[in-house]
Amino acid sequence: MRKILLVEDNEMNRDMLSRRLMRKGYEVIIAVDGQEGVEAAKNELPDLILMDLSLPVLDGWDATRQLKAFPQTKHIPIIALTAHAMASDRETALAAGCDDFDTKPVEWSRLLEKLQHYLKEE
Repeated sequence: MRKILLVEDNEMNRDMLSRRLMRKGYEVIIAVDGQEGVEAAKNELPDLILMDLSLPVLDGWDATRQLKAFPQTKHIPIIALTAHAMASDRETALAAGCDDFDTKPVEWSRLLEKLQHYLKEE
């Protein structure tokens, strides 16, 4: 079973995404802020991380930078999730180390395609 770390502070988004991921057969680990996300990634070594960028304690950009600097987690694909849909937001997320970028509200079929791509699933 593939393990996905969902770093999301909004309860409704967290609930909706985690239920959909579990229905697709993924194990879901949840973190509610960036610092918790970094610690969960180091402890759980998930197959992929869905990272909200606007997070309390440590934002998603800094959390991503920390994870990409840490040898045990630098290989884990990180997909940024954000309500900020400007081209500059995408560039900033990619510059921070995110492997991909998706906007909120999440379009499930598009996100699922990205998950399957990074997890090398058919």
